[in-house]
Amino acid sequence: MAHKTLHSNQKLFTLSLILLSLSLLIFFIFFGSKNNVVNRFKVETDQPNQFFTNPRWFDLIQEESNSDKKIKVGLVNLNDEEVSQYEVHGNGSLVDTVRVHFDRVSKVREWNDFFPVWINEDSNLQPPTCPEIPMPRLEEYWDLSVVVAKVPCDGWTSEAGMRDVFRLQVNLVVANLLVRSGCAKGPDIKREVYAVFIGHCGPMPEIFRCDDLLRKEGDHWVYKPELKRLKQKVLMPPGTCQIAYPFGKTDNARENKLKNRQFNHREAYVTVLHSSDAYVCGAIALAQSIIRTNSTKDLLLLHDEHVSPRSLTGLRTAGWKTRQIERIRSPFAKKGSYNEWNYSKLRIWLLTWYHKVVFIDSDLLVFKNMDWVFHYPQISAAGNDRTLFNSGIMVIEPSLCTFEDLMLKSFKVGSYNGGDQGFLNEVFTWWHRLPNEVNFLKYFDRNDSLVREKIPDDLSAIHYLGLKPWMCYRDYDCNWDIKERQVFASDKAHEKWWQVYDEMAERLKPYCGLSPHMNWRIKKWRRIAKKLSLPDEHWKIGVTDPRQYNLVQ
Repeated sequence: MAHKTLHSNQKLFTLSLILLSLSLLIFFIFFGSKNNVVNRFKVETDQPNQFFTNPRWFDLIQEESNSDKKIKVGLVNLNDEEVSQYEVHGNGSLVDTVRVHFDRVSKVREWNDFFPVWINEDSNLQPPTCPEIPMPRLEEYWDLSVVVAKVPCDGWTSEAGMRDVFRLQVNLVVANLLVRSGCAKGPDIKREVYAVFIGHCGPMPEIFRCDDLLRKEGDHWVYKPELKRLKQKVLMPPGTCQIAYPFGKTDNARENKLKNRQFNHREAYVTVLHSSDAYVCGAIALAQSIIRTNSTKDLLLLHDEHVSPRSLTGLRTAGWKTRQIERIRSPFAKKGSYNEWNYSKLRIWLLTWYHKVVFIDSDLLVFKNMDWVFHYPQISAAGNDRTLFNSGIMVIEPSLCTFEDLMLKSFKVGSYNGGDQGFLNEVFTWWHRLPNEVNFLKYFDRNDSLVREKIPDDLSAIHYLGLKPWMCYRDYDCNWDIKERQVFASDKAHEKWWQVYDEMAERLKPYCGLSPHMNWRIKKWRRIAKKLSLPDEHWKIGVTDPRQYNLVQ
């Protein structure tokens, strides 16, 4: 009998231990985790035992910040119902939520109002003004830790959606709030601030860098921005309706802030050669022209296997550091076309040991120091046509994830010209307008003969569109010999290129020689121009260029 009682007591003891262990396990699951203690608050309601689960954004921020400090949250672009949905319930000592108020940009405003085809760049006149994009009263929201914003995503995959003014406004509101709060204690003291974007399209990549994305879960995107870079962007005009404040041209307060907050990082001018040696001479002249301006930046040339060892010797002698790459085919270019491999330019985003680079095409020449351009953020460029920028000179911020994103989009996003310029204008719809003097396009209306021969002397760089100077005789611009290319013809610009050539070291000039085929082609055009009796009569000019006799193989 005693034995049975002892056995029964042992069973009861064992059962009690199991029940106790299960109770402890349940307690720690529901109450032992710091995150669950923080995230599941008991709220005084008509049902005193009810628990409310906080919104997903709060869980994500708690996991990323790993802090028990009080946070202040600003809610952007949320209606009354959504505000209650995204608020943190209970424990007001840890979380303070405010709704950010701002006037919505006028619905009559269109993207083209902020990115006009042309603006007056005359520094002697009153600068053009931009339409207003209302911002909140930042002094009322100076101490936010987190900004939660619902991003407009309707039609965002279409051209209209990508160029939606309200979408731009929401992104700029968030950026300004973060910069104001993150730098509230002074320019050199940065608080940790976060942004949470709610919506399947996410924020604009032109403003919020993929490098700053901490995590993405469903339609929640959590960012911890690098405030120095973000501040540069909020200092920019809302669109290209104003010049991006060229240094030495104005006394603008924003310009001074950019000067005083410049980065102390490596920077470089970068060009790309691929598929042949056709642009080697242009790249040599470009390097020499940059060096003449006493630039302090590195010169880096990316090339593929089709650039010959002899040419690489000349390029390095001219001042370029060289690095071999694999070229990238343009998915929307025709086979054998001039821009078939132009997507090779996307490789510049892989140069992550540089903080910023200025990409510059090898058919440009630089005449004035342009190092001030590095003060501006990605993408800063001069206008091209319509509301688009010219990719011949661009400020780029290298980034591995940006390169990966561009490669993924390259097969989905079209290009109006089949090349990199059309593609990049679809990916980076929000850009900053550099003055045309930085990238003066050698393109003229047919009736603009006076302008083409009076090219301004204070240009920073000329972009030699059309047939290149080294592909012509030095006596005149051979674009005159082809009726369809006369829009690119300018003897004044041609002369400026050859002035740089004349200053080259003698050992570099052979890289700008004429091949028999190039010489034959020039003479063919001259014969056709003579037969057509083109009214400019350049075909009558006697050729003295000695390269026509000293041909290179």
